[in-house]
Amino acid sequence: MATELKANKRKDFKRSSLTKLRQEGNIPAVVYGYKTENTAIEVDSITFIKTIREVGRNGIISLNVDGTKQNVILSDYQQDHLKDAVTHIDFLAVNMSEEIDADVRIELNGEAPGVKDGGVLQQPLHEVSVTAKPNDFPEAIEVDITNLQVGDTVTIGDIRDKYSVTLNEEDDRTIASILAPRQEEEIDSGEEQEEGTPENEEGRETEASEESESKEE
Repeated sequence: MATELKANKRKDFKRSSLTKLRQEGNIPAVVYGYKTENTAIEVDSITFIKTIREVGRNGIISLNVDGTKQNVILSDYQQDHLKDAVTHIDFLAVNMSEEIDADVRIELNGEAPGVKDGGVLQQPLHEVSVTAKPNDFPEAIEVDITNLQVGDTVTIGDIRDKYSVTLNEEDDRTIASILAPRQEEEIDSGEEQEEGTPENEEGRETEASEESESKEE
C-alpha cells in the first residue's frame, strides 16, 4: 500500500503568496499525468521530506488532494541549496500497469583493488534513465567495483542482465573506470621547472654582480 501524502489545491498564484506559503513551512507543487489535469497544489515540507525518505526517490506516493487520492511519483523538484530547502515539486500521476521512464541513481559498491594500487576512480555516469512499471523501479542501480583493476572499466552492458527493468543507455556507456596514476607527468613537469629555475637565478645574480662592480669602478 502506497504511503499517503496530503495536499491542498492552490488558488492564489501571486509571488507574495508563494513566499508566504514557503515561510509557513509549505512547498508549492503541481500534479499532472495519468487521468489528471495540471493542478497547482501545496504540501507540508516536513511531511514531504519524511515521505520521500520512506518511499525513496522513485517510490509510489498516494497523493491526497482535498480528499481525492491518486498514485504519483516525484517527477522533479527545485531546491534552494543555500537554505537547504525544496522550493517546488512536480508530481507525476501514474497508471500502475503501464511502464514509464524515470531516472535512477547509480551506486558504486565495494572497494576497487585498482584504487588501492594508486589508480583514480572515475564515475562519469551518476544516474540512468530506466523504463519500468511504477512499482518495479529499484531504489538504485547498484554496481559492484570490487574486481576493478587499474585500466578496467564497467559499462552499462556489464550490468544490463542483472536487472529486469530496461536501462535506456547504450551498452558501451561507461559507468566507472580506474585510471592509472599520473606520476610520470608530474615528474616530467617537475624536472623542467628544476632545470629552468637555476639558469634564471644565475643570470640575475650575474647581472647584479656586474652592476655592483661597475658602480665600485
